[in-house]
Amino acid sequence: MTNQIPYETTHYVRDHCLCLATQRAARALARHFDEAFRPLGITSGQYSLLMALNRPAPPPIGPVANLLAMDRTTLTANLKPLERKGLVETLVNPKDRRSRLLKLTAEGHELLARAVPIWTREHAVIDAQIEDNRPDLLRHSLSALA
Repeated sequence: MTNQIPYETTHYVRDHCLCLATQRAARALARHFDEAFRPLGITSGQYSLLMALNRPAPPPIGPVANLLAMDRTTLTANLKPLERKGLVETLVNPKDRRSRLLKLTAEGHELLARAVPIWTREHAVIDAQIEDNRPDLLRHSLSALA
């Protein structure tokens, strides 16, 4: 005999599960920004990665992986297409030759400069869609969960 969960429970989870809601929202947002960045030849994830590298000094892999909530292996795999496009380069850390630093190239900075106005425009559209026009509250709540 199997224990079957009532169908009403499925509806309850659909309507109350924060994990499901954030996954669905993340996929929808990624599709939205992927389409917006398509003319530049990058995805929303690549934009986030390029932005994470926009620092005064090239960062090590670890802090970038932490910022993007990725493991180092996933980050390394995501860097490959950006390196092939000449947007990012990996450098040996002069303070620790076993460590690597990630640097935006001049082309990477140029692409990022073209992408920021797209991000700004599209983000304003999304912010306007958030109930009670409180995107700051949503960002704060999501950051607290992360």
